[in-house]
Amino acid sequence: MRIRSLTRRAAVAGALAGLVLAAPAPALEVGQKAPDWALPGTDGKPVKLADLTAKGPVVIYTFIQAFTGT
Repeated sequence: MRIRSLTRRAAVAGALAGLVLAAPAPALEVGQKAPDWALPGTDGKPVKLADLTAKGPVVIYTFIQAFTGT
């Protein structure tokens, strides 16, 4: 019983430490360039912001929680 309690406390402490360390990134100022990033594309190949901006201006649109009923 004591080991289970200790394990639970360690898990909670680890989760809290993870939340503290995962601070949000600072917002960009108007006119400031976005940092480069890479994400997997639908074909599995990486899509890099630098590759997209080399072709011209880029608009990034996020549609967060489109599945909600509101």
